[in-house]
Amino acid sequence: MSDNQVVDEIDAMTRRLHIPHIRRSFYDLALTAKAQRWDPIELIRVLLEIEIKGRNEKTLEKRRIAANLPSNRTLEGFDSSISSIPAQTIHGLANLEWIPRKENLLVLGPPGTGKSFFAEALATQAIEAGMRVAWYSPEALCDYIKVAKATDTLALALLRLMRLDLVVIDDLGILPVDSVDSEALYRVVNACYEKTSVIVTSNFPIGSFDEIITPRSLATALVDRLAHHAHLIETKGDSIRLAQALSGKGVVPL
Repeated sequence: MSDNQVVDEIDAMTRRLHIPHIRRSFYDLALTAKAQRWDPIELIRVLLEIEIKGRNEKTLEKRRIAANLPSNRTLEGFDSSISSIPAQTIHGLANLEWIPRKENLLVLGPPGTGKSFFAEALATQAIEAGMRVAWYSPEALCDYIKVAKATDTLALALLRLMRLDLVVIDDLGILPVDSVDSEALYRVVNACYEKTSVIVTSNFPIGSFDEIITPRSLATALVDRLAHHAHLIETKGDSIRLAQALSGKGVVPL
């Protein structure tokens, strides 16, 4: 059998076995192994390592897409020098040990003080650690619950959230929340309580959540469950976005 026939046969077998990363690498790696006189066992080890690395990267990419993060913010890009969040707190949350403990995180403060950036950076960190994450605006999350109720799939919809490691609800209260949406938010928080970690960012202090959620009894029940096992961060200061805009850092200079 000629070398070309062997290559074609290996290509066909790797396709059948669904090992695409080995299929793309085996020929060039075999030439390298031959030129450098590798032990055959080393060649097999490297090929398997390539396949595992490729699959891990593919899984990570799928989790990023499924999470629906708004941007590509990371902790490396989070400028702690202009943030009011203490460096010790950033470091403590970045290890993600609070997520397996099903603890929550509330990041509350004025607009432009880095709440969403920090939440997304932690969500990215969680995805890279192999965790399942979902990012929602309050409106998108409420729509998800309302559709589930209308199609009689509410239990399944809540179960999907409970199977995640982390749910992020960004900018709670920035747009009006009616009683129907308030009920939807409560259902999510109640379902995730002690089962899935939740990050909530909001311009409202926790004592004013009854201005977002109606009626007051529902707001009290939601805050009770959300805050019970929660880390609370209150950001302070002027808007970082506005400061950057006024200093000309919001755009690339013409």
